[in-house]
Amino acid sequence: MPVLPHKLLIGVLLAASFVPAVHALTPVVPPDMAFAAMADEFFDNYYFPNNPTLATQTGIHKYDDKLEDYSRAQIDRQIAELKKYEARFAAFDPLPLSEMARGDRDLVLGNIRSTLLTLETIRPWEKNPDTYSSGITNSAFVIMERKFAPSAERLRLLVAREKQMPAALAAARANLKNPPKIFTEIALEQVPGLIEFFKNDVPAAFADVDDATAKKQFAEANAAVIKSLSDYAAWLKKDLLPKSNGDFKLGADTYAKKLQYDEMVDIPLDKLVEIDMTNLRANQAQFAKVAKELEPDKTPQQVLADLAADHPDPKKLLDTFRGTLDGLVKFIDAKQIIAIPSDVRPTLEETPPFMRATTFASMDTPGAYETQAKEAYFNVTLPESGWEKKRVDEFMAQFSYPVITVVAAHEAYPGHYVQFLWMQQIHDRVRKLLGANTNIEGWAHYCEQMMLDEGLAEALFPTDARRQKLLRLGQLQDALLRNARFIAGIKLHTGQFTFDQAVDFFVKEGYQSRGVGTVETKRGTGDPTYLYYTLGKLEILKLRADVAAKRGAAFNLKQFHDEFMQQGAAPIKIVRHALLGDDSPTL
Repeated sequence: MPVLPHKLLIGVLLAASFVPAVHALTPVVPPDMAFAAMADEFFDNYYFPNNPTLATQTGIHKYDDKLEDYSRAQIDRQIAELKKYEARFAAFDPLPLSEMARGDRDLVLGNIRSTLLTLETIRPWEKNPDTYSSGITNSAFVIMERKFAPSAERLRLLVAREKQMPAALAAARANLKNPPKIFTEIALEQVPGLIEFFKNDVPAAFADVDDATAKKQFAEANAAVIKSLSDYAAWLKKDLLPKSNGDFKLGADTYAKKLQYDEMVDIPLDKLVEIDMTNLRANQAQFAKVAKELEPDKTPQQVLADLAADHPDPKKLLDTFRGTLDGLVKFIDAKQIIAIPSDVRPTLEETPPFMRATTFASMDTPGAYETQAKEAYFNVTLPESGWEKKRVDEFMAQFSYPVITVVAAHEAYPGHYVQFLWMQQIHDRVRKLLGANTNIEGWAHYCEQMMLDEGLAEALFPTDARRQKLLRLGQLQDALLRNARFIAGIKLHTGQFTFDQAVDFFVKEGYQSRGVGTVETKRGTGDPTYLYYTLGKLEILKLRADVAAKRGAAFNLKQFHDEFMQQGAAPIKIVRHALLGDDSPTL
């Protein structure tokens, strides 16, 4: 079961839960208390001590001066410890537990089993050089990105972490054995940007610190990290790359286990491919229909080019997003889509310099236990001031008016930010910390389609039929990208696609450029289950249909969405059981 860190590369990952009012009136029974105590022990004695970067992200600041121990001996210790916890949680009888606690037990077991699968079978510590270089970079990033303490204190913590980073890269050299060539190549592509991050962005983030001694200690530690990364890159290129003949594929058995542990999905892989291809063909057919209504004489790709050209001036981009958020909130209220638990909006701002290379729009929310830096930021990346007009136009093509609306619905209203607001009301620790990407990203992706199905385009552009159709086209293009990820992930890792065949699939079937297809395929080699966007959306759509069928005329969309939120970020199988009272199929 994946943990739910802040998103460094794209968008935000939320993690939480909410205890419905009905549970609040029920006395906690002793088995629930016993389970909660065991869960607390797991988090306090294993989970956070072994994941100090994640602890910082979560708002647990006890380990801010620690870095992950990447040594083989520590990996072996973690495996042994996890196996003991797995045995204990598996032996805990779920029958006397409340529904919420039973779901929590499934979440913890899934997390433990997924981590064991990663450490023992997938073995990124042995196969993926980027695990180390990007890992230490993220550890620095989480110290600087949020002002949970004064700059001088955070700089002291950063220096403590930086002093441990050369040892982490030394552990990499000892651990890495015959990685896939694509993994070593990706790590080599990444390292120059990581070095620039430590050279420029990290010092800039602490420019306000005026303690000369602290500055000197930082300069020394930071220089050592930069040198270690430079040496690491040279070693990757000279020594490791020629020996990188490994296979990135998980294989069908490991892939299926990862889906089971992370998402509680046990549907056979060939059936999943069939389900997604049906949805992909339906989206393509709808795309062709809308495109023909817009421009009968143009191909879908030519219509997409028209869509990309319909964007605001860069100087008006933030205001456009601000107006879009206003429109979304008004529509949600008017149509009674979902309860929004707070009137507090996310702070809309230009993406900080150290994040601009990796995201064009993202939601940055505080960790579940953060008590100081509690602001939520909607970051939007603007073109650089010195760029030529052609480059600016190419950059702004990703911010067409339709795409802005789709992105705002996904990231903010009623997507990630609204889910974050619901999750602030959580009391259940397991659901604060663990969840499923099929819920988090599935919900946000579902929102893109659901909002248009409920009439958003007509509400935003009541007299502009062309804009209405372009908005649907933008939503469908995003859906086709996610459909293509679904197929590519499974077929790449089961040997049914070569790298080039996956790129071609993104281009031909996902209506993406070859450049996007290449980037997406690279991601798929190391993020095999990035099918969770579409998989989660389809699970939610089926859950909604099943709840509607059960409730008949009494079904209410807002009530359904509110009840969905009350289950936190749990896998849809757990949410289904809470809403339907059975274990019926998720798809």
